[in-house]
Amino acid sequence: MSSDVRILLIDNYDSFTYNLVQAFAARGAEVLVYRNDE
Repeated sequence: MSSDVRILLIDNYDSFTYNLVQAFAARGAEVLVYRNDE
């Protein structure tokens, strides 16, 4: 992934969300996480 990739993840209070965040960030993506109740 290039550095201009931005990903929005909606966190439903699941620990797997941050596994995805780490995987995407390791490939250069900017990852934004919002809780489902925000």
